[in-house]
Order: sequence, then structure tokens, then C-alpha cells
Amino acid sequence: MDHLAASAKADELKGVVAAASIDADEHFIREAEKIAVALGRMFPGLCEVVLHDLRDPENAIRAIEDNLSGRQVGDSATELGLARIADPDYPSVIQNYPNRFPDGRPVKSTSIGIKNTEGEYIAALCLNLDVSVLSPVTLALSNLVATDTEHREQPLETLRDRNARELRQEVEARAAERAATPRSLSREDKKELVRQLQRDGYFDSRDAAQIIADLLGVSRATVYNYAK
Repeated sequence: MDHLAASAKADELKGVVAAASIDADEHFIREAEKIAVALGRMFPGLCEVVLHDLRDPENAIRAIEDNLSGRQVGDSATELGLARIADPDYPSVIQNYPNRFPDGRPVKSTSIGIKNTEGEYIAALCLNLDVSVLSPVTLALSNLVATDTEHREQPLETLRDRNARELRQEVEARAAERAATPRSLSREDKKELVRQLQRDGYFDSRDAAQIIADLLGVSRATVYNYAK
């Protein structure tokens, strides 16, 4: 009699544990459902979000937000879902893999497996991004930022302020290439340096002629004569 009572008690405990496990799994899935709905509503018309209940593969789709594939709640699990059911060691996250909607539109997909405390897959959260919507935008942006290849090697201009410090550094560097200081350059070298600076746009800076004149030890008028 004691043995029968103990056996009944053990069965009762097992039932309680099993019920608790089911309740815990259901809690996980309900929380994941909130995430699925929120994500789908954040990217309307662009990203389908599907929650699969892997405990019931024949009726796996628990929630589908921003429906782009035409599937319905209660539809069966996909191949990835079945693979996770069969193998608890199957990768938890499969990210950014190519896919297609039934009508042929290209998709970028991510699948996230959700395990319970026993280490079993009980759900999967899947995101399907409709990249066909983005392709025209990508093309338009690509055309917008494209430049002609003809002038790619040598830019026609530099879009930065030719300030006094940069100008002084440039004059001193070019004089150093001739093993001299700006003031010790010959007249011909000074003339060539001024013309180089003019070609490179340094005369566009305010007071550039006066700065160059001071560095070379000549008058401003002379600088303009050299630039001719």
C-alpha cells in the first residue's frame, strides 16, 4: 500500500513539473510574440516578422506581423524550424541569408532560435526583409554619388580653405625642395613658385598675395607680376 502511494505521489510530482515546464515555455513564447509584433510594426511594408511555435510544427506560425509572404497564423514550420526541432545543437542564429517570397521578390532573412530551460528549441523568431523595395533606392544613391572617371586620378580642385598657416607651410615646403628658404630663392624660382601656388588655387584665399610677398621678401605688386 505504501508502495502504491509513493508511486502515485511520484506521478503527481511529475505532472506538476511537466505542467510548470509547459507554463514556462508558454511564457517565453508570449514574450517573444511581443517582440515580433513590435519589430514588424516598426518597419511596415518592409520587413515581415514571424514567430514560430516549434512545439507544434504542423501549426507553427504563432504570429505574423507585416505579412509579406502571404502565410497565415497556424501554417506549418519551415525547413529551419524542423531542423531545430530535430537537433538542439542546430545554430541559434542564422543571419542575413538570401531568401525569396513566393512571388519571387528577393529577401534577406534572419532566423533566431529560442530555447527553453531544458535546452530544447521551442520557438523561432524570423525576420524577412524585402530587399526589392530597397534596390531602386540603392541604385539611385549609387548614381547620385558617382563621379566621372575622367578626373579621378587628379582632382580639379580642393574644397578647403587656403588659410594662412597652410599657405606658409606650402611655400616653405616648396622652397625646401630647392634646398633653400623662401627668401633665399632666386628670382626665377620665386616666379615659378608663385605660379605653382596660383595654379593650385592658393590665390583664392584672402590676403594670400600679401602672405606670399612677406615670405618671399618681395612686394605684393611683384607677386602679382610673377603670377602673370
